[in-house]
Amino acid sequence: MLSFVIPAMNECNGIKRVISDIKAKAAALDYEIVVIDTNSTDGTPEAARELGAVVIDEPRRGYGRAYKTGFSEAKGDIIITLDADGTYPLDSISEAVRILQANEADFITCNRFGGQETAMKLSHRFGNYVLSFFTRALFGIRISDSQSGMWIFKKNILPKLNLIADGMAFSEEIKIEAFSKVKSVEIPTNYMSRIGEVKLRGFSDGFENLKFLFKKRFSNIPRAQ
Repeated sequence: MLSFVIPAMNECNGIKRVISDIKAKAAALDYEIVVIDTNSTDGTPEAARELGAVVIDEPRRGYGRAYKTGFSEAKGDIIITLDADGTYPLDSISEAVRILQANEADFITCNRFGGQETAMKLSHRFGNYVLSFFTRALFGIRISDSQSGMWIFKKNILPKLNLIADGMAFSEEIKIEAFSKVKSVEIPTNYMSRIGEVKLRGFSDGFENLKFLFKKRFSNIPRAQ
């Protein structure tokens, strides 16, 4: 069984597209759709429920916090993460699931620079380059897109990962942990223009992510409970 786990905050139009795409392209599979809603005021949870998703209300803010809640509620053997803004296509899902089922990998992350990445702003591409460089340099893992939000992985690896970040740094942290502890690969994917308003705070989020990399590398971070 697959669990599509999608954090959302005021993404009513985007979540409709994402769920519709899942239902169209994963119709032959056994799956569930889990949407973690963080205090949306635009009808996002209602729209998701109407389309058959399981909606979990998570009042605590944070990208990582939403994912931790979603992972704990997911019932599938394989978890697939997507953004609610429609930026990640589902074309890579079948091959990724095949790789996992063949035990060639436990964790897969998608490289948005391996396909059509024209939808990403130049400033975001530069920030991603800097963060990916420091991720490789500090942790010795081979990865090109440290900030990608599309991952496909076996749920049973989660107890092995020490996931502390509650904010945007969760995206880089889960890759650091997975590439360090389980069989992990990076595969190319396309990247599309988002639906709705941009939530990323550019420089401030990037700077916080950079600080987190150094903190995780050089601080004695406790094990997640």
